[in-house]
Amino acid sequence: MTTCRPRSLRRRCAAVGPAVLAALAAMALCTGAYAVSHPLDSLTMEEHWKVLEVLQSAGHLDAGATLPLVQLEPPSKSQILDWRAKGGELPRRARVAVGFGGDGYEAILDLSAEKVERWTKLEGVEIPWAPEDLGAVVDVVQEHPEAQAAMRRRGYDDWTFLSCITLPPGFYDLEEQRGRRVGHVTCTDPRARNTWARGIEGFAAVVDLDEGKVLRVIDEDIVPIPATRSDFDPSSIGPVREAPGRLRIEQPEGPGFALSGHEVTWQKWRFHLRIDQRVGPVLSLVEYLDDDAVRSVLYEAHLSEIFVPYMDPAEGWYHRNFIDAGEYPQGGLVKDLLPGRDCPEYAHLFDTVVPGVGGQPEVVNNALCLFERSGGGVAWRHFDSASPGLSESRPSTDLVVRSAASIGNYDYLFDWVFRQDGSIEVGVGATGIVEAKPVRSKGRSTETASTSGTAAVFDVSRRADADDAYGHFVADHVVAVNHSHYFSFRMDLDVDGTENSLLVDRFERRKLPKDHPRRSLWVVETDVAKTEDQARMTLDPTKPKMWRVASQHATNAVGYPTSFQIKAGSNARTLMSEDDMPRRRAGFIDHHLWVTPYEASERYAAGDYPTLSTPGQGLPSWSKERPIEGTDIVVWHTVGMHHVVRAEDWPVMPLMWHHFELRPFDFFDENPALDVPE
Repeated sequence: MTTCRPRSLRRRCAAVGPAVLAALAAMALCTGAYAVSHPLDSLTMEEHWKVLEVLQSAGHLDAGATLPLVQLEPPSKSQILDWRAKGGELPRRARVAVGFGGDGYEAILDLSAEKVERWTKLEGVEIPWAPEDLGAVVDVVQEHPEAQAAMRRRGYDDWTFLSCITLPPGFYDLEEQRGRRVGHVTCTDPRARNTWARGIEGFAAVVDLDEGKVLRVIDEDIVPIPATRSDFDPSSIGPVREAPGRLRIEQPEGPGFALSGHEVTWQKWRFHLRIDQRVGPVLSLVEYLDDDAVRSVLYEAHLSEIFVPYMDPAEGWYHRNFIDAGEYPQGGLVKDLLPGRDCPEYAHLFDTVVPGVGGQPEVVNNALCLFERSGGGVAWRHFDSASPGLSESRPSTDLVVRSAASIGNYDYLFDWVFRQDGSIEVGVGATGIVEAKPVRSKGRSTETASTSGTAAVFDVSRRADADDAYGHFVADHVVAVNHSHYFSFRMDLDVDGTENSLLVDRFERRKLPKDHPRRSLWVVETDVAKTEDQARMTLDPTKPKMWRVASQHATNAVGYPTSFQIKAGSNARTLMSEDDMPRRRAGFIDHHLWVTPYEASERYAAGDYPTLSTPGQGLPSWSKERPIEGTDIVVWHTVGMHHVVRAEDWPVMPLMWHHFELRPFDFFDENPALDVPE
């Protein structure tokens, strides 16, 4: 093993000699390497070690290298579709981000041939934050005189009872950010399990990671650490409620789905499933078995990006606008699921492999679960009033693909739900701990204002200088900051083939003649979006529309084009101004729907490398005026939510779901769930 040498403040032993690499790779084979059975399967443990071997053999790996991103580079779409028809072997390739000091590189590796296919220096962008970056320059901050003085003012003579972390602050075109890999070091007092209300408010250090130095120290007003601990472990909660009765769902005859490697067949659905380090579950080759016909629905679908901007202008808060999937893929987006709690006890669980420190592979256990559920849902029913004995109802069963992401304080659940009626529901559930800040006030004033002859009422106004001007009190001296969540989903729909168009159904009021008893009604006017700019859509309840991806050639029995509707659920529009830098960096939030022609390299809504990114990357730079009619198109749907934190969201937030649906529209000739058994 090579000797560890310091480089800036990212000090660790990350590289090993070729003989050790080979031995470790062989050990991975002996301990189970998750065999590849499909060209879209995730990279195995063996392949992760091979990435390191190939890079080292080519001279692209040393003790100072960071590898925050190691992903499968899938074969082209045409190759996969040809492979589906003819079989054969396809090469296994990997895409890797590698950092050396201030330089970032992207490598494409042919793992089958064990060679570097492409090695590109990245210009004008920064590679994602690596595990090593989270603690970078912290020791320099601790030795800095201004930082020490700031902590002494707050009662900390040393750093023993402090926990500090380095995070990217976004980009604001400040002089200190230009040409540098800049981080903000913030600290908490960790003497409680829930440290999110124990931040050292008014203190931060702006650091240069590449040069390993402090650029400036932020030392504003001192705010004491709240006495409240806000923990949620059993000893802190106290007695738990008595359960009303044991409820258990079992499958004594086994699951109703079949697995062949990572290919899933359930009822009339068939798809491939893999786990990607950056975006989590990737569903590919989604097909519906319609009698004797195998009909394509989706070539590929996955989360593309997460953006969470906070709404506090303070020096230590305004920069908190996180492009989570792109900035923090270290350790993988998905985290361990807890069997019997996050998923039913009978669920099938999948592990995955992600790069850890220095790119060395680590196993994430229970990264994904697959299960059926029947919670009293109804597929369809009808009560026959003339002959009640002939009334009909069919219970529904769903197939759920679930993953959990833990990104700092927040936890998310992502569900892809396949239904017997031919629809796919996508759910995002937010839970975890909200970001909060210590403040001087204990809470809102309980003094009441009264007027003669009326009952006293609380003052609900919010002054700009109030402690809760930009958030909401959740505990004594604790304010949870207002924020938003945006999730972009990339869906390459292939509705009965790859040649599709976007149909926009507009609901228009139509006035009736004066001699008609009715005065108005509504009709549907359908447009075909011919170019990308015509397909950018923003939800407006006063101007209702339906969005559908339709086949260019296939029709149903009555002559309508077969299609799938993107049926939005509850959603939110951004309230940030158009010149606000966070909004410009995450420009995909400007619209709820984008449609682009298929391009394999366009995968991430905020761009390939959004860490410290400049504005306009990703969808805003790609989506211009390219033609999209009657071609292979990709749909991007943004799910947004604004969060004013309530007392009930503290100390840990109850799960809050947002959903949208891919819904067949004239895809079938009749209700596809008619044959669901009683």
